[in-house]
Amino acid sequence: MLDPSNQQILDELVAMGAPPIHKMTPADARHGDLIFAAACQGDNPHEQVGRIEDRTIAGPAGEIPLRIYTPKAAPCGALVFFHGGGWVVGSIEGHDEVCRRLTNDSGALVISVGYRLAPEHKFPAGVEDGYAATAWVAANAAALGYPAGRVAVGGDSAGGNLSAAISLIARDRGGPKLALQLLIYPAVTASLDWPSVKEFSGYFITVEDMNWFMNYYLRSADDAANPYACPMNAKDLRGLPPALVITAEMDPLRDQGEAYAARLREAGVPTTVSRYQSVTHAFVNMAPRVEAGRKAIKEAGAAARAALTS
Repeated sequence: MLDPSNQQILDELVAMGAPPIHKMTPADARHGDLIFAAACQGDNPHEQVGRIEDRTIAGPAGEIPLRIYTPKAAPCGALVFFHGGGWVVGSIEGHDEVCRRLTNDSGALVISVGYRLAPEHKFPAGVEDGYAATAWVAANAAALGYPAGRVAVGGDSAGGNLSAAISLIARDRGGPKLALQLLIYPAVTASLDWPSVKEFSGYFITVEDMNWFMNYYLRSADDAANPYACPMNAKDLRGLPPALVITAEMDPLRDQGEAYAARLREAGVPTTVSRYQSVTHAFVNMAPRVEAGRKAIKEAGAAARAALTS
């Protein structure tokens, strides 16, 4: 049975009368994502961190926006965070509360990346922005005020995809060395042939929504086969950073995330899988109102702290 708090948020979204994502334009879906973030927050106050700074850095095709969250104590390292939203929607602003909580629970600097979105910027634009931001964070430890060499990547859904892909790119391009890949219900394959897709389509997202996102993000079947777009297609997962994979029981993406975790383990990558029961995709965004979301962020924060201080 679906967690009552999770169900209440979904009921509120239905009551607003918005069409399904796959029937929206990207612009309307982006607006809807901010409405969803506000619904998740409810009347709860935002977590307070030491400091928040918005800035831009040079990227492969123009400036990349960043929001840098500094904890109240000296940061133990840096977690480069990529928001979800199917590579089409989502934003730094929409994931502000998640990043605030991750900052407090990890004790790390959290750098939220405003990578380019599809369909205006299809693959590999977002992942190249993400890699450039990760490399910049790794190269600027002194200026950012965290111990050099202590960098992790993480994100939810499409952001989990980017985190997995950037881990592959960093290995293949010789750096930067990453301490952890935090994969929160990651999308790692274009294949929808999974039992959880059949069972839980309609719980927050549908098969049609997933196809809508993929069709906007990928240019061709060749992209779908590219491991930097779909990390499950990587032939060799050896030498990747340790992973924490968080999944949701009632999420169409559950099985692919857990299958990727199994492949990481088979490749000798230290990997923890944590499935949260009775919740849907995006439950981490619901943390202000859903206890499982708060627990998952605390688990993610503890994993980041341990990886960045070991």
